[in-house]
Amino acid sequence: MKDKTILGPSDRPSLARWIPLSIQHVFAMFGATVLVPILTGLSVSTALFTAGTGTLLYILITGAKVPAFLGSSFAFIPALTAIGSAYGMEYALGGAFCAGIFYAIVGLIIKFAGTGWLDRALPPVVIGSVIIVIGLNLAPTAMSNAMYDASGNYSLVYFSIALVTLAIAIVATIFFKGFFNTLSILIGLVGGYLFTLVMGFFVPAYDIIDFSVVSEATWIGFPTFAIPKFSLVPIVTFIIVSLATICEHLGDTLVTSKVVGKDFYKDPGLHRTLTGDGFATAWAALWGGPPNTTYGENIGVMAITKVYSVWVIGGAAVIAVILSFFHKFGAIIQTIPGPVLGGISMLLYGLIASSGLRTIVESGVDYKDKRNLTISSVILVIGIGGGMLQFSIGSEFTFSLGGVALATVVGILLNLVLPKTVDHE
Repeated sequence: MKDKTILGPSDRPSLARWIPLSIQHVFAMFGATVLVPILTGLSVSTALFTAGTGTLLYILITGAKVPAFLGSSFAFIPALTAIGSAYGMEYALGGAFCAGIFYAIVGLIIKFAGTGWLDRALPPVVIGSVIIVIGLNLAPTAMSNAMYDASGNYSLVYFSIALVTLAIAIVATIFFKGFFNTLSILIGLVGGYLFTLVMGFFVPAYDIIDFSVVSEATWIGFPTFAIPKFSLVPIVTFIIVSLATICEHLGDTLVTSKVVGKDFYKDPGLHRTLTGDGFATAWAALWGGPPNTTYGENIGVMAITKVYSVWVIGGAAVIAVILSFFHKFGAIIQTIPGPVLGGISMLLYGLIASSGLRTIVESGVDYKDKRNLTISSVILVIGIGGGMLQFSIGSEFTFSLGGVALATVVGILLNLVLPKTVDHE
């Protein structure tokens, strides 16, 4: 039996449902989107602005057919820090801009070469295994947030908060009906936050929510912008890194297709999703924001709620832009404790991995076939185990291809070179 879709990609909810559904997606993307600029020295407000406007640009390029939120990309952090340190952040942004244009060039090649080759390169055994890797590759982050404090020490208090948050989200997902069921993630976040506040009130030692960031933030202000500069080495560096992020784009688009139940590789076409992702990254760099990528967190929200509306994603993008100007409100969201995010992530990331299992089961992948068993096994171990292909470019930068990207590449290569087998013994 197929899952009941509450809102399809083209469905527009009423305003009363639209706003909270969009806010739920803002909560899902916020932590990761602001963490990248914090780690790289870029502006948080600018990252929110470029994530929101980049998502709207993506929706426009894909014909409003793909419900995907684009936020700050973790894959580009090494390049941003290395180039930023050696040349200056303006040159790193210039490299990111060129990487986005490179996405569009690859998309143009795909448009004229077609996508028939994808059926050969990415059969269900590869697709399903990669989707599992995407979900489980995020699992350590979820558990780290759930169990460890800011000093890296195990905290039973943190784990208790995470479990309470998870329990609230599960109850809302399983037992709530109608509109409230679609807000299960938001309900879990708010419930976990309130539980943390109450616990901190009665036991001051457990007060882990820091409101200082709220008091220090201004009420209203413009994002801080930067202008990119261009140099050959930063450009080449970011283009090479983009080879890995293109592989991640393939995986995220596969996940979204499986969750929504539509083949986005064919409609609107991989060339348009890739071009939209690239233009969003180039756009972000022009304004001084980090490169963008489609977000697994928001895919997880859709998997739970069965709300796949592009209108809801677009609403979240508009809210992100508004938040970039209202710094106080953005600061309040930043106070969401790590264990609350960890508790929600246990459910979100697990659902992504489960959708990979569903792909394999529903496609009838035969694991008596040693070829399928080999391909799936290698993808899982490389992706989840942290496999890494690494080499140096000059003396200033080390290129790395690992995790999901490396597992995807290896899986595709194995599928292309291993002969078809008939002996299942």
